[in-house]
Amino acid sequence: MPMPPPHAHVPVPPTTTVPAVSLVIPTFNEAANIEALLDRITAAVPEDVPYDVLFVDDSTDHTPQVIAEAARHRPVPVSVHHRPRADGGLGGAVVEGIARTTAPWIVVMDADLQHPPELLPELLAAGIRTEAELVVASRYAAGGSRRGLAGRYRQAVSRASTTAAKALFPRALRGVSDPMSGFFAIRRDAVARGAEDGGLRPLGYKILLELAVRCRPRGVAEVPFAFGERHAGESKSTLREGMRFLRHLAHLRAGGDARLRLLAFALIGASGFLPNLAALWLLTGPAGMHDVPAEILANQAGLLWNFVLVDTLLHHRHRAERPRGARLTGFALLGNADLIARIPLTMLLVSTFGLSPLPATALSLVAVFFLRFLLVDKLVYRR
Repeated sequence: MPMPPPHAHVPVPPTTTVPAVSLVIPTFNEAANIEALLDRITAAVPEDVPYDVLFVDDSTDHTPQVIAEAARHRPVPVSVHHRPRADGGLGGAVVEGIARTTAPWIVVMDADLQHPPELLPELLAAGIRTEAELVVASRYAAGGSRRGLAGRYRQAVSRASTTAAKALFPRALRGVSDPMSGFFAIRRDAVARGAEDGGLRPLGYKILLELAVRCRPRGVAEVPFAFGERHAGESKSTLREGMRFLRHLAHLRAGGDARLRLLAFALIGASGFLPNLAALWLLTGPAGMHDVPAEILANQAGLLWNFVLVDTLLHHRHRAERPRGARLTGFALLGNADLIARIPLTMLLVSTFGLSPLPATALSLVAVFFLRFLLVDKLVYRR
């Protein structure tokens, strides 16, 4: 029997039972994992729980054909939707998958078996027991583990991303110890509210963060889990995805006017080079100061210039939240802190990704710029 083309939506056998749970699994070149994943899902979910499985696929290999073949001998409906374009990355795939399902509960998990299917009954039981609308499988809850993260670099990035997200969204992420988790269960009612309140705009692979911030689920529960070793294939955690994550944080934090405010913040920051260079010339020339202290003082002149413009033009409606002195102090601390942050970040990009110093410095500038924009919004002006 010929295999369906990669772009086809593979039909499933008709059923008169509305599934209680829909498993939405995004895939990208995961052909080697499909059979083992479906075997473990079938063994884990009790027979009296009606469920279906939808793979939302962005693969460039034969993963859709492997899923279609595996679906033929499964006791539950298994289907695959191959997207012609990977809009929104993994997060976009999940949102599209949710829209194609009907169950009152949706479980999102990866296909690489780092998310143990054996935890599925516990996720659903926790949601029913606590009446929470969101249940997160957490690596950081008591009893959890992140041992499947390969190397100290990925562990450090995961922890830093978690810390940044929780600092920027303390209320939305209250009770969520692992907002970077890709393994969770959420009620359809919560997703529907998020869609009504302005829609979901996923970017990259951290879809839980998008859902928690935009949907504001009523009640959150957590189940600890040990992040496992990848069964097959390659990790999707790349430098490009890291930059998309920073952009996503900026969009979530800044709201609908994120692009305009980012652009204004960038232009103001660029204009700060003028007073910085002028002060440096005066201090090292007529004043005869040594280069290092001159650089530090000149940086303060640029920061003061940036603060005046940001405070006057960009955040004039939010200045009443804190006195001017406190705003200036917070702005200056963040501005000087990024000098300290850029050096180790540049070294990491050179040593881990093999970049030469110039592009590594440029990327570190972009990353630190995004973080400073977000922290100024949140900590200095409390937006």
